[in-house]
This record gives sequence, C-alpha cells and structure tokens, in this order.
Amino acid sequence: MKRVLLVVAYDGTAYNGWQLQPGAATIEGELNSALSRLLCEEIRVIGASRTDSGVHALCNIAVFDTNARIPAEKISYALNQRLPEDIRIQKSMEVASDFHPRHCNSKKTYEYRILNREFSFPTRRLYAHFTYVPLDAELMRRGAAYLIGEHDFKSFCATAAVVETTVRTITDVQVERINEEIVIRVSGTGFLYNMVRIIAGTLMEVGRGNYPPEKVQEILEAKDRQAAGPTAPACGLTLVKYEFEDL
Repeated sequence: MKRVLLVVAYDGTAYNGWQLQPGAATIEGELNSALSRLLCEEIRVIGASRTDSGVHALCNIAVFDTNARIPAEKISYALNQRLPEDIRIQKSMEVASDFHPRHCNSKKTYEYRILNREFSFPTRRLYAHFTYVPLDAELMRRGAAYLIGEHDFKSFCATAAVVETTVRTITDVQVERINEEIVIRVSGTGFLYNMVRIIAGTLMEVGRGNYPPEKVQEILEAKDRQAAGPTAPACGLTLVKYEFEDL
C-alpha cells in the first residue's frame, strides 16, 4: 500500500465544487471514478481544499491510497487520459503514508480577478467577474491592509458555515491593477467558507467609493456577516498556489 499525492488543475465552471455530492458533477467524483477505472480498485481521494461550485484551481492537492504497482509518478500521465478536458493532473508523487493535506501546516494563495471596463469580454466571462463601475485599486489596497494578520473573520464567513472557530491568519493581501483587470491576491494558512469571495465583494465596495478603506477594520470588529459586502461571484476565483511545510 502506498499513498500518492496529486496536484490537480481544473476549470470549475461545469462542477458543483470539489466535494463529492450525490447526483452532481464534482471534481472529487471525477477523480474517484477515473482512478478506480485506472487502478482496478475502489479509490477515494482526500482533497486539501474543498473549492466551491464554479471556482477554479491551478494546484489543488489530493491524496489517495493504492495497492497498484504502477509507479506514483506515472499515474498522472495515465490518469489524464481518462479525465475530462477541464481537469488535468499536473504532478503525481508518492508521499509518506501518514501525510494528510488538511492536517499539516500549509499556506494557500487565491486570486480574485475583476474585469473593470465599459463592456465585458465573452472570453473572460468564466474566469473574471465583470463590472463596468470604475474601481479605485489604491483605495482597495488600503482597505485590504486591515485584513493582514490573525483576526476573527466571522464577518467574512458565510452564515451557513459550521466551524469550531472563525479565527484565521491572513499572511498577505495584494491588490493590483493590470490594464483593465484588477487582481486581488490573498494568502493565508486557512480560509472560511466563501471568505475570499466576501473579501473581494467588500473590497469592491471600497473601490466603488461606497465604503472608506477604514470601514474594513470596522467590519472585522463587528463579527457579523451582515456588516460586510456581498459575496462576489465564483467565476473570478482561482486557487493559484499551495505550499506545505512537510513537502
């Protein structure tokens, strides 16, 4: 028996998120099915990040156990022949039998992309949120600075989430305008349900001039989801980097 790690990239548009759901297309479901066919045994992957419906990833992590003799580093090549075109394994490798992607120290980086121009581009509609209302990236950058550090992010958590604590640590937030696109890049050791999308929605309110940058601190202190801005659409969000201390 060996434990194999997969680095998984996917376009989340056609999927109901990562996590397995009865009767719904999910990334986890596609991986389980393709691996089970490939290795001729029932496989159930363990994912590191349970991305939401419509969210994309360049590097989500999954592990699974197998008795198959195929070398771990070759599984990526064979698996990609059996997966839909919107899911591709970037790497496969053997890891320690006790490695669990959700039970070790790690840091994730998400990017939220906003197309900010007069008219939308059809080719960007699945990968960036479009708004024609002008956004001030500098105001957004100033507001984002209040999020860095360890805070209670209850105001930035979906009300339906069930968690032991809403305290999380954000190590960096960057807001950058690249031509007609604004990119919000958030790094941290853990995230709450819809947290990055609520951060993006709140910073867009700052960029529109509806909130002063200082209001972000007030929203944090309120510990109330109703105090923050709207949840930004899923299409603009991509998991772009995953770092593990144990790898």
